[in-house]
Amino acid sequence: MSTTTLSPHWHFDNSYATLPEGFFSPQPPVAVAAPQLVVLNHALAEQLGLDFSGSDTATLSAIFGGNTLPTGAKPIAQAYAGHQFGNFTMLGDGRAVLLGEHLTPRGQRFDIQLKGSGQTPYSRRGDGRATLSAMLREYIISEAMHHLGIRTSRSLAVAVTGERVYRERVQAGAVLTRVASSHIRVGTFEYARQFLSDEDLQTFTDYVIKRHYEGLQNTQNAALELLRQVIHRQTDLVADWLRVGFIHGVMNTDNMSIAGETIDYGPCAFMNQYDPQTVFSSIDTYGRYAFGNQPKIAHWNLAVFAGTLLPLIDPDPEKATQLAQEVVNTFPAIFKQKWLKMMAAKLGIADVREEDRALIDSLLEWMQAYKADYTNTFWHLSTDHWTPTDHYATASFAEWHGQWQQRVAQAEGGMAAAKKLMQTQNPAFIPRNHLVEEALEQATRYDFAKFETLMQVLSNPYHYRPEYASYQLPPPPQTDEMYQTFCGT
Repeated sequence: MSTTTLSPHWHFDNSYATLPEGFFSPQPPVAVAAPQLVVLNHALAEQLGLDFSGSDTATLSAIFGGNTLPTGAKPIAQAYAGHQFGNFTMLGDGRAVLLGEHLTPRGQRFDIQLKGSGQTPYSRRGDGRATLSAMLREYIISEAMHHLGIRTSRSLAVAVTGERVYRERVQAGAVLTRVASSHIRVGTFEYARQFLSDEDLQTFTDYVIKRHYEGLQNTQNAALELLRQVIHRQTDLVADWLRVGFIHGVMNTDNMSIAGETIDYGPCAFMNQYDPQTVFSSIDTYGRYAFGNQPKIAHWNLAVFAGTLLPLIDPDPEKATQLAQEVVNTFPAIFKQKWLKMMAAKLGIADVREEDRALIDSLLEWMQAYKADYTNTFWHLSTDHWTPTDHYATASFAEWHGQWQQRVAQAEGGMAAAKKLMQTQNPAFIPRNHLVEEALEQATRYDFAKFETLMQVLSNPYHYRPEYASYQLPPPPQTDEMYQTFCGT
């Protein structure tokens, strides 16, 4: 492992590595046979203040493949635990290393992580590697989520390794460079509570507050306020997922970011036909993480998070439990209001009222009954560009449409103002599952034409461009019914 001086614009700080040693293990990436950069996110690099113009492809391939450490990196594998499908498990970065925390010219702090970088002390008999298909898939979805306006980790680069990875079939190996405000999870708190001391838990909580919730540092009960703030961020995040039809697919506690970002894109997908029970994950046999269950699972995960903070909330266990429970119990009402506001905005209603819930529910019931496309239905309402499908010509839809028009007419600005709001909430384009798979199938043969076109479409999802009209079309229903996603490990 060598250290390069050819990337002078990296500015690593590595504060996580100052925590007690139990929170991580020093771990360099495992060198690969023949790294080759295949995707570089120039726009994100610019936002990070990184200038790769003076680096040749071989140098960048070595860095993003994990064979060369950028100046200032201090690679570690983070320890964490988590409830996976409701069962507690010791986990950790089994195929990822955190190179460090890069500070942008504006002082923003971002984790720079290599995913698929080889075995670590937490690999649990895994090979520590990742497939090109899975890493390109995370690149597509995470960048699409960013452009949809949803808090998310992002993808800076993908490099192939020149090695094979053995999953359900033999595939090309790759490393993804992932960028996030941090990779601190509910599962990290679970690990500290279960395996480390209360002093370590306090040190870690102080660190998280300083890093992500600095305004809480001087509050009377910082741990309780942290719980309250994380609840608000998670309700915002899950409401945004529901806004665009996103299904995370594996909402284990180790995949819930304390910073309120979408992380760990494994068996995620986007819903086409509206059905709250939609599941695409091959491992979610009973639909625990179905589209419509995501708010309930977030609530469950937050209750787990609350349990980790009890020693810091109050020295009296009963009082601590009571205080934490009171805060956790606010989740349903908070989410209910945020969901109502979000769905009303999708219908162009800014002055939301409680009675608007009936209008929203009746549309969703109609969509489910007629197997209407979730994204396109709202986009059509936003634009009046209707597709010639029979269900929009039904009497039931006409009745609902008339009620909606009457409601919008009551608001200031009428339909013109409503359409303006709707076009900021309802994308014309999402990463349709079949389009993602087509791009990946071609890219794994090192033809990136479809991948690049798809990324161009998804970079401006609220702006309709007729030349990309085919990217709005859902797949045939039978294709969707057979579709499955996998976690990639």
